[in-house]
Amino acid sequence: MMTNNLSGKHDYTALTKQQLIADFKVVVADAEALIQATAAQGGEVLASARTKATESLRVAKQKMDEAQTVLAAKTRIATDATDEYVRENPWEAVGIAAAAGLFAGILLARR
Repeated sequence: MMTNNLSGKHDYTALTKQQLIADFKVVVADAEALIQATAAQGGEVLASARTKATESLRVAKQKMDEAQTVLAAKTRIATDATDEYVRENPWEAVGIAAAAGLFAGILLARR
């Protein structure tokens, strides 16, 4: 879940990989309960299992949407910073790219 820090901005670090995995485990468990309830019984038990599974899916989808939004924002920030750096320092950027390519080539040639 997102929290506010002292500056009033959201702290998205609380949305961790472990939390997402735990949320999806709950979804799977609820889906299994729904399947078991469908095979064994109908009526009220089935409706309750469906409601619980639907809510778990809604929460998991919401958290995935939040994570996707955060990732897109961070990617945009990194892209903008890289673009600005390259525009201000084109020859340094070319040198860095060439060095990275050379290093990757050396590593790949060793295999």
